[in-house]
Amino acid sequence: MTTRDVTVSDIQRLEAAAGDADAAFVMEEDAFRAFYDRTARSLWAYLARVTGDRHLADDLVQESYYRFLRADSPYESESHRRNALFRIGTNLARDAHRRSRTRPQTVPQDMDVPARDHSAARVEGATDLARAMRSLKTRERALLWLAYGEGSSHQEIAQSMGLAPGSVKMLLFRARRRLAALLTAKPGEIGGRS
Repeated sequence: MTTRDVTVSDIQRLEAAAGDADAAFVMEEDAFRAFYDRTARSLWAYLARVTGDRHLADDLVQESYYRFLRADSPYESESHRRNALFRIGTNLARDAHRRSRTRPQTVPQDMDVPARDHSAARVEGATDLARAMRSLKTRERALLWLAYGEGSSHQEIAQSMGLAPGSVKMLLFRARRRLAALLTAKPGEIGGRS
């Protein structure tokens, strides 16, 4: 379709669609900026840890906020809003994980974060933890990060991950037990499972 082929009714239809798209963004700009400032860093850290890929986490954070704004859902409180955002991020991370299983990985993902204290023991411990976290299943990484990285309650974890509240305690127990086994295993025994 060229610009000559566009009719007045086409322009009106496009303007209506654009108006509908703008209507979905109901959160005021200042309120959104404040919410973003409070949650962006923790959402990025969560997604980076869960996916094991910092660049993917950047993309997922951006997509999470976009979908959060487009959802046009009423939120009871700040906590409810934050849980909804983390739920969106969790779902996007799951989708990315499913897509990555069907495509060969060309660049190894390295989540080894250099420690501020450069003592050999601390760097080695951080490396072991990062390696062990990468060996966990995606859901186990998410559970552990929300519980211990974010300090979320079991109820908040259930809402963020779409789980039954009663199952979070057992799933966390299993994830902690698996992480402990990976950390006490000899370096050659840790496998790359996700």
